[in-house]
Amino acid sequence: MKTPFYWPVRVYYEDTDAGGVVYYANYLKFFERARTEHLRSLGFEQDELRKTAGLLFVVRSVQVDYLKPARFNDTLFVSTAVAELKRAGITFSQEIRLGNPEGVKLCEASIRVACIADGEFRPTAIPGFLLERIKDAI
Repeated sequence: MKTPFYWPVRVYYEDTDAGGVVYYANYLKFFERARTEHLRSLGFEQDELRKTAGLLFVVRSVQVDYLKPARFNDTLFVSTAVAELKRAGITFSQEIRLGNPEGVKLCEASIRVACIADGEFRPTAIPGFLLERIKDAI
């Protein structure tokens, strides 16, 4: 596996709960943004993939471990790496760290994403052009 893709995130007030820490569900949003930006860094926009290739990526399962809290105004670095690449799905290994890519690990997740046909919502193979680009990045 090559170096993970990193995406910085700033914690806004709206991301926090009454205790002043990031609300647990917002970590999933941070992970989603990083996966989207990773795909964008490879030259693919999800709306364009839907229009031109008729495919969507949907989350199939999530395993998250919350290790330490993030707080308002923290700078976080969300990493995304492909842990497993299959014909119709990808498993991502993701982490959120405080301050920089080597900072304290706050959260980690394994997220399985399925490739589905738009309109049918049935699993479909990841097209070769996209599969090759992903393979080149891992």
